Amino acid sequence: MIHRCRRIPALCCLTLAAAAFASRADAAEGPSDAAFRERVKPFLAKYCTDCHGGAEPESKLALDQFADAAAVSAQREVWTKLRKYLQGRIMPPKDAAQPTDLERRKVIDWIDTHFSGVDCSLKRDPGRVTLRRLNRTEYDNTVRDLVGIDFQAAEDFPADDVGYGFDNIGDVLSMPPILLEKYLAAADQIVDKAIYVHTPDKTPKQTFTASEVQHKGGNLHGTGWYLASGGEVFTEVSFPSNGEYMLRGRAFATQAGDELAKMAFRLDDKQVYVADVAAEPGAAEVYETKVRFGPGKHRFALAFINDFYDPDNPDPKRRDRNLAIEWLEVQGPLDAPPPALPESHKKIVFCHPKHGDHRECAEKILSRFASRAFRRPATADEVSRLVKLVELARSNGESFERGIQLAVEAVLVSPHFLFRVEQDPQPGEGGADADGIHAIGEYELATRLSYFLWSSMPDDELFHDAFKGRLRKNLHGQVDRMLKDARSRALVDDFATQWLEIRRLQSVAPDPKGFPGFDNELRQAMLEETRLFFAAVIAEDRSVLDFLDADFTFLNERLARHYRIAGVTGPEFRRVKLDDPDRGGLVTQASVLTVTSNPTRTSPVKRGKWILEELLDMAPPPPPPNAGDLKDDGKATANGSLRQRMEQHRANPSCASCHTLMDSLGFGLENFDAIGAWRDRDGAFAVDASGTLPDGASFRGPRELKAVLKQKKDDFVRCLAGKMLTYALGRGLEPYDRCVLDDISETLAKADYKFSALIHAIVQSDAFQKRSTGGVRR
Repeated sequence: MIHRCRRIPALCCLTLAAAAFASRADAAEGPSDAAFRERVKPFLAKYCTDCHGGAEPESKLALDQFADAAAVSAQREVWTKLRKYLQGRIMPPKDAAQPTDLERRKVIDWIDTHFSGVDCSLKRDPGRVTLRRLNRTEYDNTVRDLVGIDFQAAEDFPADDVGYGFDNIGDVLSMPPILLEKYLAAADQIVDKAIYVHTPDKTPKQTFTASEVQHKGGNLHGTGWYLASGGEVFTEVSFPSNGEYMLRGRAFATQAGDELAKMAFRLDDKQVYVADVAAEPGAAEVYETKVRFGPGKHRFALAFINDFYDPDNPDPKRRDRNLAIEWLEVQGPLDAPPPALPESHKKIVFCHPKHGDHRECAEKILSRFASRAFRRPATADEVSRLVKLVELARSNGESFERGIQLAVEAVLVSPHFLFRVEQDPQPGEGGADADGIHAIGEYELATRLSYFLWSSMPDDELFHDAFKGRLRKNLHGQVDRMLKDARSRALVDDFATQWLEIRRLQSVAPDPKGFPGFDNELRQAMLEETRLFFAAVIAEDRSVLDFLDADFTFLNERLARHYRIAGVTGPEFRRVKLDDPDRGGLVTQASVLTVTSNPTRTSPVKRGKWILEELLDMAPPPPPPNAGDLKDDGKATANGSLRQRMEQHRANPSCASCHTLMDSLGFGLENFDAIGAWRDRDGAFAVDASGTLPDGASFRGPRELKAVLKQKKDDFVRCLAGKMLTYALGRGLEPYDRCVLDDISETLAKADYKFSALIHAIVQSDAFQKRSTGGVRR
């Protein structure tokens, strides 16, 4: 067999990805040498080794070196990439003899079976999730639901690392030293906001600096008024009610004569106190007195009342007595009843000590709080240690509430709060089978469920079902309830924005010369459209295939004008039926189109890569070092249209095979410019939005591209299931998860692809409900 060999770097040739986790094998044969000899070796000899064999194989990849299954096992990465290349129909090259679908399928199935080693009819390995720290979003949401305050403490935390496309992956959520410091500072702020402790410092104060008061007979120097020959400084103060008030003044004096400078405190010109001011220049002190006074506006003054001047004193520093006043302050009423307690305080401090039963009350408060914070019943020893903090505070003369603050602060920096801990059975305890597989506890299941759907802690209903041991039996009802709860918006804000990569929209900066209509208002409208669209799929339990194409979206006037859709006015978003088949679905939304573009122009490569990765799970490899770049000047008229220039770029054989699939998909969206607006021309050239995929499917424009994607709905459903399962578990998927994806995909198809079916299938899976100690992992 003679055909032209393409000299393509091994990285590109063998790693252009196709749909990961293919459908279950149609043959019962295992990964034996016999199966390898019967299926795979003849395939390689017929279609591959002419180029990838001999003394100088293409891309230095010699496929004729694999004599048996054992040799294949030693090169897992090569064969995993080869499988993807075959699935994507990128190899053999188009000008070479092509295998039949059956031949191709048999080789792909053999690779799957050989490397996964999984028989879905046997016991399944549920995997093992790494001890996982709460990410920033989960921390803030948990504080909100635990404490009762919406305080965004995590804004000051270091950014969370991302793994497998998400920021909730246990393997990458590290604990840098600076983060521990941030946790301590945040806990201190949280307890101060959540639990009210009455102290003098919390009594209202009114402070008046030198620039805010009036004077008689003074001269302003620096931060204070100098009174040389008597005089006063004064201001008008509002006293809110009848009660006791503290009057203060910060002052210093230069001394002369046989007595200290005297400063009179006056209210409404009535002298209520006289202070001897011993403080010297540069070391001012605060002088104060308490008075009882009625409500209303009153004149508060500080006066210098004992001027003295002795010009003949031999000590120049003792010749003139003067008074300097820096500020005035009124605090009170000191005896006013405490303000109304915040709801967060009443939620935490639900018990009030009577007749000296502080310990009993503290135990009740802290047992409930710690159990909710740790997401499982707190032990007696844990509660006892927390109660000791309350007793310590009281022994130091502080209030019961202050002691509770200290104990709550300790809970908020505990690893049992900051990490999602799942316990394995201890040796001899039972609970795990011979392969180390065990069902996670009901409290752990409640925690997995709540952080999956809400990015927050379990609520009282989940805790109650876990306490009664009936959560597993009631799981279907709990999932339905939770999806209807407003907190399920977390699936939009945390899953969808990361899956679709639209979090990057906040940082993109389209060229203002090329796209003068782009501004922050449009940016936020783009993001809101996608959020509302995804939320509607959840709330209405629509088919997940709506993500590929839908006849509705959500627009306000700004975004509708950008899309050239009439009849939408005002800043409010509303549901809009789409009459244009070129719009609809995620791939036509401006948020996605903008983050997959360059600042000055569209990028068919980025858009095609996004479709492959996020919709079809066919992630392409990084470009080889010698791939080169297409000049990003945004000019379509200088050297031809963008498509023409990219075709010149792909004339390089090292680029051609890698870009065949990516570019074809991306060109289907070329009618949308770099910020998602429709266009018919690229500069002086008509837009050519046609494409042909390696499997022969062809299309022109976004409506036909969407039709092609819908034909690949099985690949899309499996891709979405894999993304959602990764997010739900907080770990990357392994070969043994193939059976779970088979089940989820089958369940979705039977349920008309309803969104809730996806969630139920994940939650009911062994991967979600069980945990392995490693005994059956391959």
